[in-house]
Amino acid sequence: MIPAGTEVSYRTTYLEMPTNPGLAEPALPPGNRLELAEKPPLWYFLALYDAVGREWEWQDRHLQDPADVQAFLSDPRMELWTLTASGWIHGFFQLDFPEPGVCDLAYFGLVPEAVGKGLGRRLLTIAIAKAWAREGVETLTVNTCTLDHPAALPLYRSMGFEPVREEIRRRTLTRDRVADGSAWV
Repeated sequence: MIPAGTEVSYRTTYLEMPTNPGLAEPALPPGNRLELAEKPPLWYFLALYDAVGREWEWQDRHLQDPADVQAFLSDPRMELWTLTASGWIHGFFQLDFPEPGVCDLAYFGLVPEAVGKGLGRRLLTIAIAKAWAREGVETLTVNTCTLDHPAALPLYRSMGFEPVREEIRRRTLTRDRVADGSAWV
C-alpha cells in the first residue's frame, strides 16, 4: 500500500482519432438514460468528477479557481452528458470543442458500482459518435494516465484512438493506493 501524501511519478498519454470512424450511437440497455446537462452548476460537475475519478486521483479541477471551472461548464463549446439508471448516476462524459475542427473528450468514466456491467465501451461509442456528429470536427482527442483505471488506455486504443505523445508527471496522492505497479512509471 502506498499511503496518501506520497509523491509518485505517472505517465500521461495523449491520443487522437484523426478520422471519423462512422460509429452509430448504440442503444443503451433498458432502464438506462443519457441526458445532456445544460449549463450545469459547479456542484453537479464536481459530484460527477469525484464519483468517477476519486480513486484515480482526479484532483485537478479542485485545484482551480471555482469561477474558472464554472466558466468552463457554462461555455457553449462544452457538452456534459450523464448516464443514469435505476435512479442514480452510472457515469458521464464531457465533450469540449476548444477550437474549430477539434473535439476533446475532456472526461469520461463510470462510477465504481457501474464498472464491469458492459457500459464503458457503449458509453464511449456514444461519446465518439456525438463528438463526430458536431459539424466541422476534424480530430477527436483524449488523454489518460497510468493513475487512471488500467482499462482506460487499452479501451481508447481499441476504439481507434492513436497515441501521439507521452509525458511523465508527478503528483502527491490524495488517497492510499495499492502498489500493483500499474500506476507507476
